[in-house]
Amino acid sequence: MNTQNQITKQTGGLLVNLSENGRKIIFIVCVVLCITQLLSPAMALLMGLVVAQLSGHPYLHLNHKATHWLLQASVVGLGFGMNVHSAIKAGSEGILFTVGSISMTLGFGYLLGKWLRIEEKTSFLISSGTAICGGSAIAAISPVIQAKEKQISVALGCVFILNSAALIIFPLVGHYYNLSQAEFGLWCALAIHDTSSVVGAASKYGAQALEVATTVKLARALWIIPVAFASTFIFKNESKKINIPYFIGFFILAMVVNTNVPQIALVKPLLTGIAKAGLTLTLFLIGAGLSRKVLTSIGYKPLLQGLALWIVISAAALYAVVHWA
Repeated sequence: MNTQNQITKQTGGLLVNLSENGRKIIFIVCVVLCITQLLSPAMALLMGLVVAQLSGHPYLHLNHKATHWLLQASVVGLGFGMNVHSAIKAGSEGILFTVGSISMTLGFGYLLGKWLRIEEKTSFLISSGTAICGGSAIAAISPVIQAKEKQISVALGCVFILNSAALIIFPLVGHYYNLSQAEFGLWCALAIHDTSSVVGAASKYGAQALEVATTVKLARALWIIPVAFASTFIFKNESKKINIPYFIGFFILAMVVNTNVPQIALVKPLLTGIAKAGLTLTLFLIGAGLSRKVLTSIGYKPLLQGLALWIVISAAALYAVVHWA
């Protein structure tokens, strides 16, 4: 009885009462389904959400580290399927859109947070996550501004909920407006928060969309560094501890190897296949981490701020991509 109470407390309440071993078996079966790529990224995320509500995540205490490292390794693996010259072209074409998108999001987020009277650090984390790269930006900036656990959890919850929606909605919108793969990839990179959902949505749309989206998104992720530095002065934190996303360098190295080393063609299908399976598993783990406790702890004001920011930025980015790209 005590064990079950601890499980329920940890996962925020479950809809199905199972033993710990039963929960682990269900979880492991789901993991195997993701690794074998029998599910699309969107389906994996949805399955994770269902598991979180029904039986719960039996390894919840390991979830953050697992998704962090798995996502980075998967992105690096995807680099072996991309051409560095095409990536540079996509990145250079998207830089002005990136700068405009980040500036607009941070500015509008600040005003919206003030209007809704949301706690300052929570509002800033939501705005930064929306502007740059979702959970990675929140994780990097939260120690800089000395955010509390509750503030971080609320911001992450908002971002991951909207990421879940984006993974399903964006391909539908892209097909409705008949966006080219390049246009869709750029739109994903500008308007979806987290790298995992950007890659997941773009991979569903096509290979060129995936290349453009990943390159522009990782270029956008580098803005963590200047925004984090600015945060130290805004919130007067003298420690200036910043987590730099070094994995982006390995992603670039993988693209260079793929472009200049012909022998890599022998193992490229294996490397990119493992990377796609890792991405699918990452999205399942993210969904499985969104327990009822996490969902109910967010509050309507932060979620309203995140939703309003996301809708405005998505619409503005779509217009810019269609008319100016």
